[in-house]
Amino acid sequence: MRTAWLHRHQERECILFFSGWGMDPAPFAPVPAGGIDLCMFFDYRTTSPVELEAFADYRRLHLVAWSWGVWMASHLLADRADLFASATAIGGTLLPVDRQRGIPPESYDAMLDHFGPQVLDTFHRDMFDDPEQLARFLAQRPQRPLAELRDEMAACRNAFLQAGPGHDIYSRALVTSRDRIFSGRNQLRAWGKGRCEVMAWPHFPFYSLATWQDLLPGL
Repeated sequence: MRTAWLHRHQERECILFFSGWGMDPAPFAPVPAGGIDLCMFFDYRTTSPVELEAFADYRRLHLVAWSWGVWMASHLLADRADLFASATAIGGTLLPVDRQRGIPPESYDAMLDHFGPQVLDTFHRDMFDDPEQLARFLAQRPQRPLAELRDEMAACRNAFLQAGPGHDIYSRALVTSRDRIFSGRNQLRAWGKGRCEVMAWPHFPFYSLATWQDLLPGL
């Protein structure tokens, strides 16, 4: 697992952002901070305990987890949830490989078995339903080797199969209803209608934000 500071200006509050599979900072860095620092976690080929002591100087910490990051953060921070002023899950579930509440196993296995440039391109296009946002992403898409991405995809699945469902550490769950990766229906099933907020977003919603603070309740 790797980390990168997307915004670091000695603000009083900080977001810890657990991104999805296959990402790096490039697509996210252009989204304005909105007066808050932001540290991104990505590349889940291997994982290790999160050293939250490095963020001790902040007045408040917020967790934002997206896609596969929803399960990863819930697994790695299961005993640290009380340190966050808010914890928001977006476009993912605590059962990321599941026929009813995540990505169906047969779909996940098919993507892994046939992974290559065409599969990756299809995945990127399926994250969007707006051509302009897709073009913006493709112009600053992650620059990571295909072999590395395939290894990460396998590692994520294996980690989930070994550890099981994630711990519900989230104070807020945002369902991306126009999602073609984690279907909105499966997200609703996973969280329950009374537990989540339904947003008319595709899988990748970040270019619809004015700033990162849009994802935080009450700010």
